[in-house]
Amino acid sequence: MAWFRKAKKPKPVRAGPSPVPQGLWVKCDGCREIIYSKELQRNLRICPKCGHHFRIGARSRIELLTDDGTGEEHFAGVRPTDPLGFRDTKAYKDRLEQYQERLGEKDAVVIVTGDIEGIPVVLAAMEYGFMGGSMGSVVGEKITRAAELAVDRGLPLIVVSASGGARMQEGVLSLMQMGKISVALARLQSSGLPYLSILTDPTTGGVTASFAMLGDLNIAEPGALIGFAGPRVIQQTIGEELPEGFQRSEFLLQRGFLDMVVQRTELKATVARALRHLQPVH
Repeated sequence: MAWFRKAKKPKPVRAGPSPVPQGLWVKCDGCREIIYSKELQRNLRICPKCGHHFRIGARSRIELLTDDGTGEEHFAGVRPTDPLGFRDTKAYKDRLEQYQERLGEKDAVVIVTGDIEGIPVVLAAMEYGFMGGSMGSVVGEKITRAAELAVDRGLPLIVVSASGGARMQEGVLSLMQMGKISVALARLQSSGLPYLSILTDPTTGGVTASFAMLGDLNIAEPGALIGFAGPRVIQQTIGEELPEGFQRSEFLLQRGFLDMVVQRTELKATVARALRHLQPVH
């Protein structure tokens, strides 16, 4: 019966680069649909089909929240060191240089002062792209200084968290930042100044266990992973099936861990409205 079979000719191998430019289309992690990149950018990196919130960087976050899109940066010269001489598959100092060159940031947080709908604030935005937004000595120092700057100038403090937790390459020095920042936030609270914590995907580990959950208002974006240990670790530890949506912002809102879950498009207006209610009366 061989003569009934149609012989397939091998497809010619295309030489040279693909005619479709890289990065033109993006697959949504929520609905798995393909989205035109420029459309996604115009929509603040929210999927127009299912509403999934893609991660955005610290500078984009500052642009989204502040009136002029930039603000005045503070403590930009604070740089990380390698106090433990740490090495895993690569020396820590080499890893730092790699991320600094790639992102143009010294470490995983950017501090600015600026206005949100005309209200002056101190704003700290974490950069997940820098070593998973991990909290090392620089992150701790800069957020502590941000809280102190807010007290000195009588301004509200807003921290946007996006982090995998404490930075293992700095050992106990990274864990010390939890207490250090918390003390600075207690001083801010004693001054009667508002502190708003915005939790984005993901906010985990020592960041969740300290400043991310200490806000006068704790606000999260939709679908954000928020918790201490990850769901896979918890499931393996307790040996039980976890509930649907476990550790996502909507799940935590229902159980009282969060005050609000707010769409990115409404975040600036929501923060401004909250600050008008929380601002101390002089």
